[in-house]
Amino acid sequence: MFYQCPKCKKNWQYPLEKCSECFLELERRKSEKIKVVGISKVSIPTIFHPKVPYFVLLLEDEKGNRWVQKSVKEYKIGEEFKKEAIQDKEAVAIWRIKYEFLEAIERVVDLLGGLKINQDSKILILPTLNSPKHSYFSENTGPEFLAAAIKYLQERGVKTENIKVAGQSFDEIPISASAQKSQLLNVCQEAKINPLDLAQTKFVKKDAFEISEEVFSTDLAINLPILKAGKASASENLFKLLKKENYLGLKYLSSDKEIFQGLTKFLPPILTLADAQNVQKRDKFVAYLGLVFASFNALNLDRVFAEITMAELPEALKSAKIENIPILGRKVEEVQFNLEKQ
Repeated sequence: MFYQCPKCKKNWQYPLEKCSECFLELERRKSEKIKVVGISKVSIPTIFHPKVPYFVLLLEDEKGNRWVQKSVKEYKIGEEFKKEAIQDKEAVAIWRIKYEFLEAIERVVDLLGGLKINQDSKILILPTLNSPKHSYFSENTGPEFLAAAIKYLQERGVKTENIKVAGQSFDEIPISASAQKSQLLNVCQEAKINPLDLAQTKFVKKDAFEISEEVFSTDLAINLPILKAGKASASENLFKLLKKENYLGLKYLSSDKEIFQGLTKFLPPILTLADAQNVQKRDKFVAYLGLVFASFNALNLDRVFAEITMAELPEALKSAKIENIPILGRKVEEVQFNLEKQ
């Protein structure tokens, strides 16, 4: 993604608010055709790039813009650089955040084949909202990530009044306290979206599960978790669609894996967009990873994340075979490193 002044036509690779000479808002310009114009082979490992050898490619788009990108695949100069999209509900798309969340969200969604949404589409967004903590603790979905997800929908024509941001508390802390402290409430207010407490909605009985009817009355539900090392964060966030008392009863009798497998039998397809820029480690300290993930299979997404961070697998993920999961965008080897050592 590049940013161009509509008057002087100067380009920037980072999202300035305005042109430094014309003081006009910059236009976002997406690269369409990309070719390799230079290659360097790297054989010395670093903290963020422990696996060698790898290649640093100098890429050029159809407008003459140039940038570099890491690749585990060797290319030839003049070869087209293209990331193929596939429509597979089991696939997981990965992209590195460069300067803004919005570009990364666009990339991962495009890799999954895009979304069929319009101005009348009804959207339900389910961020991680666990406790009243500031965003730098990476306990809840980041406010910038939620804002970018809302902007993505708005730029594709979805009316703001058709977007709902929902959550509920499974403990004694009011959901409103967590929403305010995490700054997610501010994001909703700035976007003119009224947040929804799922505990106040009606629940539909599906076998042993009581599921909020909101998920069945939308055209698209988006699971918006923040990922945490050593946890199945994306899968567990879907439990917030259950009635609190129902979940606590299921938790007493069943494992998280059993609850997830039973619940997803009754849920419509849900897109998971996962925030993994700053990741909470098992010791609660936060490390930088700089990635965004997307998939229609939350369990597969959690498994790929665990492979990248080299964390110990939680019980719910041990049966998920990484070799059976289609991975799009960035390769695991390109972004993998031991998060616990950072």
